[in-house]
Amino acid sequence: MFELQPIEADRYRQQTRRIALSLTALFAVLGMLFSVLAVRLFGEEGGDNFRWNLLGVLAGLAVTVALVRLTLWPTAWMAPAVYGWQLKRALMRVTNLMHHVKAGVAARDPQALKLLRFYHLGLAQMHRLDGNLSELSQHVREIDGHRALLESLGIDAEQNRLDPAWLEAIKRFKP
Repeated sequence: MFELQPIEADRYRQQTRRIALSLTALFAVLGMLFSVLAVRLFGEEGGDNFRWNLLGVLAGLAVTVALVRLTLWPTAWMAPAVYGWQLKRALMRVTNLMHHVKAGVAARDPQALKLLRFYHLGLAQMHRLDGNLSELSQHVREIDGHRALLESLGIDAEQNRLDPAWLEAIKRFKP
């Protein structure tokens, strides 16, 4: 179950930029290191060593990905990037079923209504974290209208958790 967290956008962007630059530097160093090693071990002096350079870069990429996922991912240092990734993944799960969500909302299904509200709150947070307020402004009328509908039906508008059961339940609605 994914839950939206209160995060200060400027600090989030600063931290994720630092993480991205650090991981890019790690990949560059590993890619160059493995390329040099591959050429020295298997290459031909004065020959075409493109494949060994490419293999070294791919090995550097594989080791970087493994280090990130197995070692760095659970650390507090990576938490902002991990949260952003999880937020976007949660939103994508809803987006992939949006035609069912809209059909459920049209039928006034409480789970579909809550799911769409979570999607709106998550989308708003994602745009704020990314500093993309112009994109967010295009959705304000739809977001406000849906919040008003929830309030008129007596459903709590603070839907900060994505309940996986909602995703399964709305699949019964055919567009």
